[in-house]
Amino acid sequence: MYKHFRLEEFNCTHTNANFMDEAFLTRLDMLRDEVGFPFRITSGYRDISHPSERHKSNGGGTHTQGIAADIAVSNGVERMTIVKKALEMGFTGIGLASSFVHVDM
Repeated sequence: MYKHFRLEEFNCTHTNANFMDEAFLTRLDMLRDEVGFPFRITSGYRDISHPSERHKSNGGGTHTQGIAADIAVSNGVERMTIVKKALEMGFTGIGLASSFVHVDM
């Protein structure tokens, strides 16, 4: 279905549920083409009961809506490339951490 990912890579690590948005995954697959290097998803769909979502007062974030992913990075060049290409492609949410880049719609 996708060139670079298996749907199971986006399963919730807490419940194994997966309600990822197809349009988001298609765009993420295109992002992988644009950056020109493989990347690993560290977090995709998160059930509302996931420990990272339970404390959120709005009923969960973009991960619970299936429109977010965290992408592992190992250096600043990867981080910069992913952010630059994601912005060019219209991803509307970008978050930076030392070991990953968060992208969402």
